[in-house]
Amino acid sequence: MIDRKRITIKFAGESGQGVNSLGEIMSKLIKNSNLYVFAYREYPSLIKGGFASYQLNISDHPISSTTAKCQLLVCQSRSAVHEYLQTLEKNGKLIHTLTKLAFSAEEQEYIAENAIETQYVDSTKLAIESGGSKLMGNMILLGVVTKLMGADLAKLEEIISIQFASKPDLLEKDLICARKGFDLEASVLPAVDISQLDKNNTSAQYLVTGNEALTLGAIAAGTRIFYGYPMTPSSSILTYAAALSQKTGIVVKQAEDEITAVQMAIGSMFMGTRAVVATSGGGFDLMTETISLAGITETPLVCILGQRPGPATGMPTWTAASDLNLAMYGGHGEFPRCVIAISDAYSAFSQIQNALNISEEFQIPVIVLSEKHIAEGLFNVGDFSEMTLDIKRNLTTEESVATERYADTSSGISPRWLPGVLEKTYLGNSDEHLEDGDLTEDAAAAEKMMNKRMRKLSTLKGQLPLPRVFGNLETAKRVCVGWGSTLMAMNDVLATELGSEIAYIHYDFVYPVNLELLRGFMNKPDDVFVIENNQTGQFANLLEHELGVKFHNRILKYNGRPFFFEELVENIKSLMSNS
Repeated sequence: MIDRKRITIKFAGESGQGVNSLGEIMSKLIKNSNLYVFAYREYPSLIKGGFASYQLNISDHPISSTTAKCQLLVCQSRSAVHEYLQTLEKNGKLIHTLTKLAFSAEEQEYIAENAIETQYVDSTKLAIESGGSKLMGNMILLGVVTKLMGADLAKLEEIISIQFASKPDLLEKDLICARKGFDLEASVLPAVDISQLDKNNTSAQYLVTGNEALTLGAIAAGTRIFYGYPMTPSSSILTYAAALSQKTGIVVKQAEDEITAVQMAIGSMFMGTRAVVATSGGGFDLMTETISLAGITETPLVCILGQRPGPATGMPTWTAASDLNLAMYGGHGEFPRCVIAISDAYSAFSQIQNALNISEEFQIPVIVLSEKHIAEGLFNVGDFSEMTLDIKRNLTTEESVATERYADTSSGISPRWLPGVLEKTYLGNSDEHLEDGDLTEDAAAAEKMMNKRMRKLSTLKGQLPLPRVFGNLETAKRVCVGWGSTLMAMNDVLATELGSEIAYIHYDFVYPVNLELLRGFMNKPDDVFVIENNQTGQFANLLEHELGVKFHNRILKYNGRPFFFEELVENIKSLMSNS
């Protein structure tokens, strides 16, 4: 069963045609119409050309996944039409701005079989006739879609007025073009009608991307400086933090490369300034030497790793969850670390706070895994203020409390103080050392210190919360297990008829992994479905290693796209019928 209380609209065109702006404005209109929206972007690694899309998923209940199909497709380029035409549902509607658009025989057959309606809108001509420029054709399209949706033109005008307030000389022309599109005869096409959806109070909510939520969470946790080197999909963390710097006092530093960025971050944390560094897969590769340095010097370090398909450059503007092994094992030698995976905007805000607390409490590197799908997805969210956590730094300030900096404790956690706070001093370098920091190559001493550091993993594992459970584990016929953005699609799957047959166990803390809840299902491992956005089932492999069982039922996707809602429904149904 596909959720019919969902409307999906896709704007598509070439990179550089303003597809993103169209989607963002329309998302605001939907939110201000008291409906929920989740937005999903696709775009090539080109400044101009190719094809790009911005898909809006609209509902009267919270949603956080996207669909493979849409009901309304608005295209501004031929390449976009040919790429996305067959994503239109039966009885779908295509609006395009292309003269003499020719469809292939296959496309004509698809249009006929699925009763697709098409409508040409000469947005450029209409914009110029209205006193605007060629670029204002986008305002024409916004007006057309607003009418088709049955949305309020006044709300659209209000959003446009706010969006372009800094350009008053152009604003009135933008508004005229939007009204022109709204009044077009073309807009009498059967509507993608939002009146069928129940209204909520979403106008009081906010629209944020995953990266924006991560940034806000880090600031709430006391972060004073962001470091990074631009790399999709983590680049917007730097730009958003920079946009907030005047209000928050946050320092934002774009380094000349990833090595410098992470070394500045570890230096800041060593001196007592909460810092965060952000990168993507290739950049993290360069950072691993410093990750190892944090391991042996027991210096807190938090790195956001925005995942995208690899190896090498791979598909830099698409999504994946294939860097779990990199996060768990990247770096030479053996040392404790924690890996946390965010799953949506809410978890982005809260888990970056957990990462900073854990890093300082346990004096270990913490890697926060994000994904392009989360980083650039647009979420309806409420007030984050109630999700702000207490800051835990675990710093020693009294001389009498401090023993040796690397004291061998039962928990593995030694006293830590900031340089200059106490009279006591210590050596902090990258060599193996004794409890006071003095270099050693003695076998017994080295073994003692390595055991001491690794003991932190057991201590941390005992303090981590259980994975989150969605649905009823006691009555479920099958149990799905996942991490990262899997939660976004699974939340919506559980709202279908499958919700009475399955339950979902979601891991935010993926390493070290808490197995207490899963052990109860190990007598029937074939009833467990592990769902991941990678090719080899990296999390399933970790669970198998830790539990000593085999998970034969895996749902894996690794083509640069996230799990689409209806696709995941069908995959789960198929596994259930075959197992």
